[in-house]
Amino acid sequence: MENKQKLHLIGNAHLDPVWLWRWQEGFAEIKATFQSVLDRMNEFPEFVFTSACAAYYLWVEENAPEMFAEIKQRVAEGRWGIAGGQWIQPDCNIPSGESFARHGLYSQRYFLEKFGKTAKVGYNVDSFGHNGMMPQLIKKSGMDFYVFMRPGDGEKKLPGNLFWWESSDGSRLLTFKIPFSYGHYYSSDKTAEPAEYYKLLATCDIAEDQDIPFMGFYGVGNHGGGPTIATLKSIRRLQEVYGEGRFVHSSPEAYFEEVSKMNLPLPVVKEDLQHHASGCYAAQSETKALNRKAEHRLLTAEKFSCLAQTLLGLDYPVNPIKKAWQNVMFNQFHDIMGGCCIKVAYDDARESYGEALQIGAESLNAALQKISWAIDTSCDFPLERNKEKDWKLWEVGDRGTPLVVFNPLSWDVKAPIQVNKTLKGISDADGNVYEIQAVRGPQTNGAADKWDTLFTGTIPAMGYKVFWIYRDKVLVSDKVLASDKVLVSDKVLVSDKVLASDKVLVSEEIFASIKAEDTALENAFIRLEFDAETGHIKRLFDKQNGLDVFTGCGAVPVVIDETDSDTWAHGIFSFRNAVGTFGDASLMLLEKGPLRARLRVTSRYQNSVLQQDFILYKDRPEIDVSVKLDWREQHKMLKLSFPVHVA
Repeated sequence: MENKQKLHLIGNAHLDPVWLWRWQEGFAEIKATFQSVLDRMNEFPEFVFTSACAAYYLWVEENAPEMFAEIKQRVAEGRWGIAGGQWIQPDCNIPSGESFARHGLYSQRYFLEKFGKTAKVGYNVDSFGHNGMMPQLIKKSGMDFYVFMRPGDGEKKLPGNLFWWESSDGSRLLTFKIPFSYGHYYSSDKTAEPAEYYKLLATCDIAEDQDIPFMGFYGVGNHGGGPTIATLKSIRRLQEVYGEGRFVHSSPEAYFEEVSKMNLPLPVVKEDLQHHASGCYAAQSETKALNRKAEHRLLTAEKFSCLAQTLLGLDYPVNPIKKAWQNVMFNQFHDIMGGCCIKVAYDDARESYGEALQIGAESLNAALQKISWAIDTSCDFPLERNKEKDWKLWEVGDRGTPLVVFNPLSWDVKAPIQVNKTLKGISDADGNVYEIQAVRGPQTNGAADKWDTLFTGTIPAMGYKVFWIYRDKVLVSDKVLASDKVLVSDKVLVSDKVLASDKVLVSEEIFASIKAEDTALENAFIRLEFDAETGHIKRLFDKQNGLDVFTGCGAVPVVIDETDSDTWAHGIFSFRNAVGTFGDASLMLLEKGPLRARLRVTSRYQNSVLQQDFILYKDRPEIDVSVKLDWREQHKMLKLSFPVHVA
C-alpha cells in the first residue's frame, strides 16, 4: 500500500447506556470498559483513548473514585481525550434548542471543573440524524469541530468525509463523517488479522482517494468494551509494515487541529444531515411527549424561580433543577429518544421523567405561590375573606375572588383561560369586563362540578395579570349592552359608561362572530366543513384570502401497512402502502357559545377508534385539535393526510 496520507487512529468504545439493556447494566458496562481502557494504557504506552458523555464520567466519579482519579491523570497526560461536550450522545432532532444548550452548559462546566478543560469536538457518532442548526448549537457550546457517522453513504450523499457544515446563521463546524463504523464492525474475507486491521487499511484507501488525512475508529462498541489487546497488537504490526507516521495513535481533537492548519479547499454543506432510521421518529410516543413536557416545565419553573428569588428572596432550587435536567438530558440519548430500546428501559425512562416533572412542579408552585401572595389584591377592603358563601371561592359578598394568571413566554399572550367553577362574571383590576362561556370541565363530583367557565385574557410577557371572578354577580360592559332579544340577568354590575337598570338586555349580534353547526364551524377567519359519513374535512375555506386551503378532503386518517419495517425502518424512506382509511363517522357538537365551539368527530377502522375534537375560537384564525386514539392494529401505522393547496 503506497499511502501518503496519515491515518489518525481513534481508540474508542461506543457505550449505549440503554438499548437492549437497562441503565443499570449500562452503568456496570461503563465502569468495566473504563477499567479495561486503563489496563490497556498500562500495557500499551502508545495507546490513546477518546470518550464522550459527561454522564458516564459522573457515574464513575461517584461510584469508583479511585478509577476516576486514574482517568484524570490520563487526561492530564493527553492519552485520554475528552469529546462531545454533551451529557450523552443525544438524538439530534427531537430535543428542544434549550435542551441542547443545557447539554453544553452542564457538560462543559463539568469537564472544566473536573479536568481543567472543555471538549473541543462535538461527538454524536451514532445519532440517527442531525438538524441543520447543530453547527450553531455546537459552536455556542464551545466546540469548533464535529464527528458523526449516520446517515450512511446510501442514505445521504455528501461531497466527502471532511467538509464545512454551516447552519443558516453562518456558524461553521469542520466536520468529519466516520467511514465504515465507529467500532470493530467490518466485513472481510481475510481472517489472519482482527477485522479492524483490514478496516483501517480500507480507510487508508479512502484517505488516498480524497487526498486528505483521515480518522480511523476502532474498538468494540455498543455494549462497551473498547480496544482489545488483539487489535492493539495488530496496529503495531501495521506500523511495522507501513511506518508509525502513517498510522498514528491520536484523538479527534488532535486530528482537527492538524487539518485546520492545512487550509484545505473543503466543500461546504448547508443543510440537515438526515437521516438514518426514519421509523424512530414515530416510535415510543409516550417518551417523546414526556420529554417535551419536562423541557417546558423545567424552563418555566426556572424563569419564575429566578423572579421569586430576585424579587422576594425565595431560595433558588439549584440542585433539584440540576438533577431534573440531568434526567431529561439522559433520556434524550438517541436510542431512548429514538424509541428503539426494550420495553423495561421505557419503564425506567418513565420513572426518570416523572422525577424531573415532579421537581419542576414543586419548584414552579413554590415560585408562583410566593409571587402571587405578594400581589396586593385587597382593593382597599379589609382582609376578611372566608368561605361562608362557597366552599371553593374566598369571596365576601360580591367583592369577587382574585385569580392570578402567569405567562412564562417572552411575548404577550392572548389565550383562553378556563376556571374550575361556574361563574357569572369576570373582570380585571381596571374594571374591564370579560365575555364568558360555560364549558364542560374535566372533573365530576356531582352535577354542580361538571362545568367550568371560559374567558379570553391577555397576559403580559414574563408577567402576570390579576382577574376578579364572581360566583353570582353578572358583569356587563358598554360593549355588550344593547337592545332587544337576549335577557342576561336582573343582577348586574355595569361600567361607568352604562346607565344602570334593573334588567339588561344583550343583543344576539355579539354571538355572531362564531357559528357552530352539526357539520361545520365558522368564525371571522375560516369556515370548516366536515363530511358527515367519513368525518373527513370536506372544506377549509380561508375567508381572509378567499381561498380553499385543501385540494381534497383533509385530516383523512390513512392506515399504512408497515409489515416490512423494523423499529428503525432501516432502508425505508417513505411509508405509502395505504390499506384503508377511517370512516363510519359520528359527529357531535359539544360546545357552542360566544367564545368557542367544539365539534367531536369519532371515526373507526376495524377495531380501532379515532376521536378528534376540532376547536374553533372566536378571535383566532387557527384550529385546535385534541386527539384520542384507541389503536388496535398490528404492523400498521396511522397518518393524517392533508392535501394542502400550495405549489
